[in-house]
Amino acid sequence: MFLARIEGTVVAAVKHSTLEGCGFLVAQRLEADGSTGAEPIVVADWQGAGKGSTVLVSTDGDIARLKLGNTTPARMVVVGIVDQVQMQGKKRQVGA
Repeated sequence: MFLARIEGTVVAAVKHSTLEGCGFLVAQRLEADGSTGAEPIVVADWQGAGKGSTVLVSTDGDIARLKLGNTTPARMVVVGIVDQVQMQGKKRQVGA
């Protein structure tokens, strides 16, 4: 799992049948120091995250298979929308 900031959305005219009702978001991985990772990724979302939100992303395809079925091609999914991050006594509000 890792934290990421939502940068935008992906619109798919056609998608795998197990992904109906699921949105696709462009996410930028967040490093421990708050900087962003090198390249954006596309994540599946049924939590309702919006642009600017900080989210918790799971890389375990089991979560996607439990929610969307065994044949789903999704692996990276939003499993939570983050309100705040606390590290070493420092608290930081996040999200949109």
